[in-house]
Amino acid sequence: MKLEPKVHDSRNGLDYVLTDNYYLPALRLLEDKRPIGRWGRLHKEYLKTYRSLLYNELFLSGRLQTILADLDEQAAERCRLIIQQMAQAEGITEELKATDPVRWVQAMSSIRSRAEEIIQAEMIYC
Repeated sequence: MKLEPKVHDSRNGLDYVLTDNYYLPALRLLEDKRPIGRWGRLHKEYLKTYRSLLYNELFLSGRLQTILADLDEQAAERCRLIIQQMAQAEGITEELKATDPVRWVQAMSSIRSRAEEIIQAEMIYC
């Protein structure tokens, strides 16, 4: 078994392996195993489509998975808080849910849609 010489580039944090007289990036499997939900997937597609240089940098450095998982968790929590605050401000309560479930569902659907638009504008497509 032949061992290839490795080189570490401190400018970009990548390790390189000499293969057939060329130094190729030694890409590693991602260590962060947290799932990426809806918000992380949306941001990933945004990065791939509109910010490809940033996407490639994050991918090659091994930070993409962690950043997407963090963003997904933060966006989900922020969306939950926005929905809670809007429902409280608009008087949408558990009592309304018990007395007029159709109106409650309509109101909560509207609130969820508005909250998701806020999350997309503030965190996903920026």
